[in-house]
Amino acid sequence: MTVLLWILGILALPVVIAAVWFTGVFVKELFSPSPPGPDEAAEAAERLGLLPAERQDTEHAAPLPAPWTEALDAVRGGDWQPAAEVLGGIGRDWERRTTVTGLLGTLAAEDDAWLLAWEAACPDDPDAAVVRAQSTVDLAWDLRGAKTAEYTTQEQFEGFRRMLVSAREEIGRAAALNPDDPTPYIVEIWVALGLGYPHAEMDKLWAEITTRAPHHFGAHLSALQYWCAKWRGSEQQAFDFAERAAAGAPLGSLLSVLPLVAHFEHDESTTVAADSTPEMVARVDAGLADAAAADPGHPGLARLRHLLAFYLHLQDRHEEALEQFKLVDGHVDALPWRYRGDGAAAYYCRVRNETVQAVTGTA
Repeated sequence: MTVLLWILGILALPVVIAAVWFTGVFVKELFSPSPPGPDEAAEAAERLGLLPAERQDTEHAAPLPAPWTEALDAVRGGDWQPAAEVLGGIGRDWERRTTVTGLLGTLAAEDDAWLLAWEAACPDDPDAAVVRAQSTVDLAWDLRGAKTAEYTTQEQFEGFRRMLVSAREEIGRAAALNPDDPTPYIVEIWVALGLGYPHAEMDKLWAEITTRAPHHFGAHLSALQYWCAKWRGSEQQAFDFAERAAAGAPLGSLLSVLPLVAHFEHDESTTVAADSTPEMVARVDAGLADAAAADPGHPGLARLRHLLAFYLHLQDRHEEALEQFKLVDGHVDALPWRYRGDGAAAYYCRVRNETVQAVTGTA
């Protein structure tokens, strides 16, 4: 009898354990509030004045200065003169000149009637020439398309290469018309990347740029792409370039973003552990100091802030992350969101809302 009871007790033990476990779960659910769903997270963000996904600008990383917006609107209507006035007023501010040239070049690649009118009215205008160079490079990349090589046709590749070769002539003309301007050479980085310049030739091009603008933010971001493993370099070469440039740059130049970009471009880990190492924490801290010292109107500042918000979130530094999100909210054309294509705004809002939950205690 004793043996029988002992056996029955052993058989009943799993049932008892299960009952205790289910009771514990029930009590926990009874007295602990359920975590909020996506709607509650979005509501918490909106209470802080943050915008929903459908109201995020997916074409810019930050608001454009009013004169730039007005010039772009005028160009869309066929009037080139406001654009000429903006570029003329920028003068030797190479960072802003390169940024505006990029904006105008994008529009000219879509429809260049206004640029043709500008060139006809001012045949040797270096501003019109550099926009033409930029637009030719943009058109080349449009012809190639955004898909990987396996999904790009031979016809696309041929048109791409042909247009990039043509762009070199336009770049040379723009450089000759304004010898001090680094912008034509910065535009050429994307020719180097597309045509596969040897490293020695890229080094020569880089010397032309840094002689004229040693700490140019946009130039460094473009050059880093060349040195990434997915293009013409390797992970080691990308990090070497990024760390060297960041170490030699003055505070406020924003070049502290480069190691963060290099990490993002080569990170294949599936957990956040790689984003929270002492080295990554130090990189984020350097970025925060850089952003605090920068010109508030620097065209690249928002791009650094977007990455800071992302990595601060991954490092569970949510208060600091939310501060950065508040400074950039409304515009999402920046890493890490832009690689999500049509889902950029939704991805941005999901990460941002997780940060809001952590800070407000709604999670």
